Amino acid sequence: DADALGAEADGFFDMLEERRRSSDLSYAFRSFNPLPYRGATDISASTLNRMVLESQYLSYVIQEVRDRERWLLKEDEASALLDEMSQNLQLGFIRLLGYAMNKVFKSVFSSIHVNEDGLTRLQQAIQEYPVILLPNHRSYMDFLVLSYIMFTYDLSIPVIAAGIPLMGMKLIGEIFRRSGAFFIRRAIGSDKLYWAVLSEYVRTIVRTGYAPLEFYIEGLRSRTLKSLTPKLGMLHMVLEPFFKGEVFDISLVPISISYERVLEESLLAHELLGVPKPKETTGALLKARTVLKENYGCMHVFFGNPVSVRDLVKGKINHRQYNLVPRDLPMKPSKEMQEFVSGLAHTIIRLQERNVVLSAWNLMAVVLLQNLQGIDLDLLTQKTLWLRRLAQRFGAHLRWPENVSDSEVMSSSVSLHHSVVRCEGGRVYLVEEEGPGPVTQEEGVFKQAAAVLMCASYRNQAVHVFTRPAMVAVAMTTAASHRTDDIFHNFTFLLELFSNEFVVIPGQAVQDFEEGCSLLQESGVIGRSDEEIYVKDNGQETIIFLRAILQPFIESYQVIIVVYTIVQAVHHLHWQVCTHPQAIQDVDEFVFYQIWKNAASLSYECLSSDLHKNVLSALLRMDAVTKTKV
Repeated sequence: DADALGAEADGFFDMLEERRRSSDLSYAFRSFNPLPYRGATDISASTLNRMVLESQYLSYVIQEVRDRERWLLKEDEASALLDEMSQNLQLGFIRLLGYAMNKVFKSVFSSIHVNEDGLTRLQQAIQEYPVILLPNHRSYMDFLVLSYIMFTYDLSIPVIAAGIPLMGMKLIGEIFRRSGAFFIRRAIGSDKLYWAVLSEYVRTIVRTGYAPLEFYIEGLRSRTLKSLTPKLGMLHMVLEPFFKGEVFDISLVPISISYERVLEESLLAHELLGVPKPKETTGALLKARTVLKENYGCMHVFFGNPVSVRDLVKGKINHRQYNLVPRDLPMKPSKEMQEFVSGLAHTIIRLQERNVVLSAWNLMAVVLLQNLQGIDLDLLTQKTLWLRRLAQRFGAHLRWPENVSDSEVMSSSVSLHHSVVRCEGGRVYLVEEEGPGPVTQEEGVFKQAAAVLMCASYRNQAVHVFTRPAMVAVAMTTAASHRTDDIFHNFTFLLELFSNEFVVIPGQAVQDFEEGCSLLQESGVIGRSDEEIYVKDNGQETIIFLRAILQPFIESYQVIIVVYTIVQAVHHLHWQVCTHPQAIQDVDEFVFYQIWKNAASLSYECLSSDLHKNVLSALLRMDAVTKTKV
């Protein structure tokens, strides 16, 4: 039926189909006539920079830095920072990038599906108000594909906040700069001048309607392919022109990019295991071009409904506080404003998650991680089809190919992901990377861990669908009684503990609990009375399965917390200071040793560096440990 076809029935079309029928040159040099924002000022990149440098705000901050820090600030220092940072968008380079991307995308992807109604809404939004594009960030391909789509469909090319390492790629960095990328340092710290130049540059882009502005609200590319806790600095900057009355409204557009197979899958797993990320250079990029010979399946790009900032703030923010301070002076955000921006950022990520399109492989990965010793293909198919029905009841968007048998869908998924799984004798196993020479036991553990983390990254793309029902399932099995209050108490503990692991909107524990319970109740898994929640006879299988989805996270948190306690005790015994990096390293070595010696049956996900950081963040947030400078 239509629901079973998932995303294909939801207005998606393959934009590569037409590209395959035309030449790359004719595509790159066709006419390009986007309709700009009606209130936009037609200015060049150099004029934009001059407006920033001549702004009263920047002059005020420069003088403040000089007075407060008694620092001999050079007159051209702000200009040098702006030159390092700023984009220089030129249509000729967009055409060049379009030509290259047309070739690359046709080579590596079987299709790129875009929702047509989303493009129509975006085109309308761009003409009415300044637009902020907010995609999730799972691959280096993300910002390339968005500019490619915008160019293809005559939409204004965005300017894009990019990490500073890309700027160091010489030729490639300059092409990106002239294609609309502006470069931000990853560690700004307390550099007031840099903050001032960056914030004024961003605000001037928004205020003038120079171009749609694109940035990643998660801040960094997710190495686990799960959503990351949002970073709020850039969002504060883009909203300020609205709050200061310089623009009537701002449209925020959440964008969900989904990959059937991610180009960096092996790189991401190795980074999580502590292998340093390769330096981003033009030479490294050219060496990595062998990945372009592989097939990476389908990509889906979902443009969500534009979110009006003006509508969101009604009744939540008092505008009068901004009228008391001149527009050109810095203003520290109030607690009310910080809470609003934090809630908005978390909401945007939840909107991104809801519109992610999952493939059969994402569901297969969930099942495979519960069967690390291997599973018969027939049983894997049976469990995946059962999970598909559950995911659809939970509201997931699924891409399940039309007019293809279920067995063919499974076989093609195994074939596409040959770097992660293999099928031998009708049984499916995770693949370990091959290497030269004999493998030591320690190297064997590393290879097994890399295989598990690669598979886990694809499960993580789907985990948001099950998070809240799974937390209810765990809370029910650990609560002292069937009473709703007892189950809710356990649920809120899990929500707090895992709030770095899964994105939850602050202050919405009741809504999250109700969402989890409602999905389980509508699926016939649980029943509810006024004061109790209970598992129905036919719901036990689902409860067990949902608990198993969270089990690697629960087990990893338990292990790391216990080992961290031991590490702290050992350091204390020897009158040593336990530094944050040392704690992470000691925990990692202890867990690795236990797996190596088979002294404990531990989840390989315990070795993920991202998970270590999330555990320590949770302990700090919940006042279980303290962190001091020494």
